Amino acid sequence: MSCDTYRSTPQQTVSQRKQEILAVVEAVQKGLLSRRIMPRVDKTTGAIAFEGLLASQRNFVTDACIYRRIMATGSSLAKMAIQKAEQAAGRTVSRQALAAGVHSHDGGQSWGTH
Repeated sequence: MSCDTYRSTPQQTVSQRKQEILAVVEAVQKGLLSRRIMPRVDKTTGAIAFEGLLASQRNFVTDACIYRRIMATGSSLAKMAIQKAEQAAGRTVSRQALAAGVHSHDGGQSWGTH
C-alpha cells in the first residue's frame, strides 16, 4: 500500500499500519454512503478532500491515500460519490495534485501544500 510507510508510533509495524489505514478507508466509505462525509474536489488544482472526516478519525491517513484506496478497492457507491464531486467541480481529481501533496485542512474551503 502506497501510504503505509508513515507510522503513527515508533513501534508500529507496517502490517499494523495497513490495518489502521483500511479501517479509516472503511469508515470513510460508510460516511460517504450515509452522506456524513462529502468528497470535495478543488476546481483549480483538482485536489480532493473529505469534508466531515474529523482529525481524530483520520489517524494520520491523508485524503490522497483514502482516495487511492477507494478508487483501487472501494465500493461502487463510494466511487460514485467521488464522481459526483468531480462533476460538481467541473474536473476530475488530478494525479499531479495528489503527487504534489495539495490538500485541505478545512474540508475543501482552502487548499495548500505547506
